[in-house]
Amino acid sequence: MQRPLKIGTRGSPLALYQARLVQSLLAKRHYSVSPERDFPIVTFTTSGDKLKGELSQFGGKGLFTKELEVALEQGAIDIAVHSMKDVPTVLQSGHKIGAVLEREDPRDAFISPKFASIADLPDGANIGTASLRRRAQIAAIRPDVRFSLLRGNVGTRLKKLNAGDCDATFLAFAGLKRLGQPGVATQIIEPDDMLSAPAQGAIGIELMDQNSFAADFAGPLNHPETLIAITAERAFLRALDGSCRTPIAALATIANGHLKLSGEQLSEDGRWRWRKDGFIHKATLENAARLGLEMGRAVKVEMAYT
Repeated sequence: MQRPLKIGTRGSPLALYQARLVQSLLAKRHYSVSPERDFPIVTFTTSGDKLKGELSQFGGKGLFTKELEVALEQGAIDIAVHSMKDVPTVLQSGHKIGAVLEREDPRDAFISPKFASIADLPDGANIGTASLRRRAQIAAIRPDVRFSLLRGNVGTRLKKLNAGDCDATFLAFAGLKRLGQPGVATQIIEPDDMLSAPAQGAIGIELMDQNSFAADFAGPLNHPETLIAITAERAFLRALDGSCRTPIAALATIANGHLKLSGEQLSEDGRWRWRKDGFIHKATLENAARLGLEMGRAVKVEMAYT
């Protein structure tokens, strides 16, 4: 190698797992006997990590990527590894997603030390979550429950749950699996009951447009089907001007070259729910982006007449 390829990441256990996964894939592909030397990991504390309150009050998406993007611009790192659900739908000028890894299970997991499922929750149960999407979706099916703010990394949230801060919470099943804790999930929620956040379960690699050195390394790690699927989901989100301030969900699946996209927006209290389903016979990036935008715009029109 001409020089080390520096990998930037947040410092949470899940973010570090994702960065080390990218590091191991790069090392395997390039026959590196010293991944730590050839692909060193640099950790950052982002604005989202520092905030204590509701993320929606401070700008939503981008809070977990800003410092990494500045580091890319300054040349302090060559690539940044993100959970794609945290990445704004419009990147900063000069930035691009150089690759997306194969997606892990995108579903949400219900977790409770007391109750086996959402249906088993008693009236007035306290759900701990920071996600407006999850709050709205649960309120739509269980308007009797109440919500409290539960933030932090996976370990922090589980510790607060077990300490009795709330009766139940929700986490991305992908994160639990990556951390080796799938058994923590009490119930896996099917997409028909609760659509996941756009791009949930997908890991992306961001880099600068002009950094051909980084692009040459990152490009071969790309999983085309995952990129196409999250392109449709993120286009749906973009059409609705979505952020962490808006309860929006979307999930695309690909089978036999065909793409199916389901997307919805909800009112914050869950009383209103606007959902669309779409299908295209040829799953390409262009078609996926077009379908997502068309469906998002259709939801927007429907909301205007509600």
